[in-house]
Amino acid sequence: MEHAGQCRTKTPGVLVTGASGFIGSALVRTLADKAVVKCASRACSTVSPVQGLSHEWFHYENLASADWQAALDGVDMVIHLAARAHVLRETAADPFAAYARVNCDGTLALAEQAANNGVRRFVFVSTLGVNGRITTQAGFTEEDPAAPHDDYSRSKQMAETGLRRLASQSDMEVVVIRPPLVYGPGVKANLLHLLDWVYKGWPLPLANTENRRSFIALDNLVDAIICCLHHPGAAGQTFLVSDGEDLSTADLVSRIAHYMRKPARLFPVPVSLMGTVLHAAGKSKLYDRLWGSLVVDSQKIRRVLGWTPPISVDEGIQKMVEWYLYGR
Repeated sequence: MEHAGQCRTKTPGVLVTGASGFIGSALVRTLADKAVVKCASRACSTVSPVQGLSHEWFHYENLASADWQAALDGVDMVIHLAARAHVLRETAADPFAAYARVNCDGTLALAEQAANNGVRRFVFVSTLGVNGRITTQAGFTEEDPAAPHDDYSRSKQMAETGLRRLASQSDMEVVVIRPPLVYGPGVKANLLHLLDWVYKGWPLPLANTENRRSFIALDNLVDAIICCLHHPGAAGQTFLVSDGEDLSTADLVSRIAHYMRKPARLFPVPVSLMGTVLHAAGKSKLYDRLWGSLVVDSQKIRRVLGWTPPISVDEGIQKMVEWYLYGR
């Protein structure tokens, strides 16, 4: 939808890093008729460039030492998605240093070159993990003190701090977006595993979960990023974004099962028992993801930019399930 004419204007040039990833590929497709798009991804990426589009592509070996001169030529705005995300099988001798080198040093190296090349706006997609891992009553807001809980979120917070400092010393505007879990066509990792479990009919001990979790559909996040790219009110702001409807884990599973036309095989297990078992097994993070609450108050972006999610939670889940069943 249109946002008061502020979020849909044509842009002379946009550089998207991480352009071959889950979020980046969807973003590039949407930007295709709105801007001259340049795309960047790691040289060793096994993901093919976005199908059906012939944008100019740039590849880098090391984000922190890359020369961005050619990629930034003619670019007015940068959307920075590239990151070292959660690594399931960690091999780095010093994981935090590995995260910081990419997510902080690499981000700031790109941003400094962008500022020196006259880039007007730099949109940084960070993570809700900068706020923390779980919520109790009220949802996280942009005013809450940072409480990053792992190497990934700490490295993102460091990048945010460096970007704000750079913005104060240059003419480049910085916008920070912190999304919760993103779902949609092409999703990977834990949510893809959940789709597998529901499709295969595995019984899940989630029937009595009463947690609340915020999510954001891929289409909604892409729309919010583009709004932040153009809206004058976004300059210098940090935004928490979400669909605006919070779900329990049981509700999420039930909606996935509904669109798969499968039964949701949920059975009750005392939450305290699951907590004891998983904590003892060293799976505290899994417990937090499935039984803990993580809620976002996304009113600021709606109030400041007039942004509203273009699709509902049910539409987003249906699109994800259709991709899982027919589009992979």
